[in-house]
Parts: sequence; C-alpha cells; structure tokens
Amino acid sequence: MTAGAVTVAAALAVTGCSSGSSSSGSSSPAASSTGSASAASAGGNQLQDDYQRVIGDVLPSVVQITTANGLGSGIVYDGKGNIVTNAHVVGSATTMTVTLANSSKSLDATLVASYPDSDLAVIKLNSPPSGLKPAAFGDSKKVELGQITLAMGSPLGLSSSVTQGIVSATGRTVSEPASEGSPGATISNMVQTSAAINPGNSGGALVNLDSQVIGINTLAATEPDTNGGVAPGIGFAIPAATITSIADQLIKDGKVTNSGRAALGITARTIFDSGFQPAGAVIVSITAGGPAASAGLQVGDVITKLGDTQITTLNSLTTALASLSPGSKVTVTYTRDGQSKTADVTLGTLPSS
Repeated sequence: MTAGAVTVAAALAVTGCSSGSSSSGSSSPAASSTGSASAASAGGNQLQDDYQRVIGDVLPSVVQITTANGLGSGIVYDGKGNIVTNAHVVGSATTMTVTLANSSKSLDATLVASYPDSDLAVIKLNSPPSGLKPAAFGDSKKVELGQITLAMGSPLGLSSSVTQGIVSATGRTVSEPASEGSPGATISNMVQTSAAINPGNSGGALVNLDSQVIGINTLAATEPDTNGGVAPGIGFAIPAATITSIADQLIKDGKVTNSGRAALGITARTIFDSGFQPAGAVIVSITAGGPAASAGLQVGDVITKLGDTQITTLNSLTTALASLSPGSKVTVTYTRDGQSKTADVTLGTLPSS
C-alpha cells in the first residue's frame, strides 16, 4: 500500500516539476529545484487532504457486524437502519449486533433477507439512532482502471480501518470458496483493487475520491502454493450497481425477484471421464418450460461448451453463465448417447433463493 502512495505522489511531482520549470526560462538550477520540491509537497498535501476528506465523508457510514460465528463489516444503506453487507458475513444468523463508526455501543439488528447467489444481504437495526449517515453509491459504469480507492471496514476486528490502492481491473468474474452463508457464489463484473482486503473487511466499503461507494469489499485472492495464503494486493469488490439492485429488492420484497444473472434453467454436476478427469457438466434436473428445456436439452445431457467457452466442470459452467446476460442467445454444445450435438438457447434469469 505504501508503494501505491509513492507512485501517486511521484506522478504529481513530475507534473509540478514540468510546470515549474516552464514558468521562467531564466530560473537557476537551485530555483528550479526549490520550485519542484514545493510543487511536489503541494501535490502530496492535496492528495492527503483528499484522503482525509473522503474518510470523513464515508467512514461514519461503515459499521462493524458481529454474529455468534464471527465479525465483518457493513454499509449504512438508508436512514431507516437498513445496512447492506455480504451474505457470508451474516451466515445463518438472523440476529446480530452492529457497532457504528462513531460509537462503542453495540446495537441489535435483525436479518432482513439474504441472497447468497450474489453474496449480498441486508440487516436492519432494531432501534435506529438519529443521525445515521447513509452512504452514497457511485455509477459502476464510471469505474475505471487506475482510479484511487480506499477500502473501509474492520479487518481482523480493527474497526474503522482504512487502506488505499487503485482500481486494478474491472469486469472480473470471481468464484468464492463455499462457506457458511455462501454456496461458493460466482459473481461477475467485480472490481479488482490493490487496496488491502483482509478477514473482517468483508461487507465494508470500497470508495472513490468523490466519496462514493463503488463496491462492497468481498474477498482477497489466495495463492495456491501457500495453502490458502492471501495474495497481497489482489482484492475484489461487488460493484455498486449490483449492490443497489439486490439491496432494493431485499428491502422491498424480502427476496430477489430479478437477479440480473443468466441461467439455463437446470441443475447440474461435474462428470468425470474414464481417466477420472472432469469432462463436463451433466444435467441432473431441468426446469419445465425453461430455457434449456425449450431448446430440447434433457436430463443426462453433458454440457461441454457454452458459446466458445469449454465446459469441464460445474464451476466452469457457472463462471461462463456469470459473464452473460438474461435474454442473450448462446449455443450450447453437449453430448447425448455418445453423440455431440448443439442447441441454441435463449438464457433466462437465475431465480431468487
């Protein structure tokens, strides 16, 4: 994280140096050096002021959530006491306590509803205090590579902590490990950030320098060679557009009626070949009248390709579907009785859960 700050400050210093040296053709080397140093200092101070302004604006909207099984973070969604967080933060709990950023007092809260397929949930304070400060959510379409980000939450139980980085990538499709409250959700359009994301950050805010929440901190990448050790500087956040869409439905209806996620209308499992290698996703049940059924797919068919994407496991099928939209058409390649076949399927919408 320090390296990120140095990089930004250095860029500002270069800009200041260029501007300072062109302001007077007769400046002495000493004068130019002094001007450059002053410009660099001014740029660094401005960035620091921006950080502190954003922290002052948004941190009061970030809370710590404690359940019987652990803790995480959340974001105040409205003045009525609704708080949005990750589904895996609340797990199976229906009651929990919440600690606001500006208080040490624990407040009781109750689960409104959870949608594990997108790893989002809403809880509500039983007795919301006056002065709650809802967060402002940004436009996901305006999130761009290189934007400065601040991650706010309670990593390792250290409430109201802030780390900084940049938007490292957008549009990532990420599969989470299965855990309590999360079936191993595959989530599309995630924001990748270099801001440190640690246990306890889940459900907290990823914020831009306009004091807008652009994502909910959800998970960090792990290194396969370190037995699950966190890969530094690779974290992922669910985008603001998904947060607001799902949260609004959970608050209004107590469930998700339009997930915005594509579905084939089947349940499936990974199938293995004679060499015990994964060989596709076999359909074990199919929704009558659903997309797959309407296209002629049947129970027992083994899906081996979705569009141009090779399918070897159920997870690869789920990941491929997460990158598509309901209503789009895709060619499904499958085997039936040893014969390879194709079907054009108009994707439906993943139902509520």
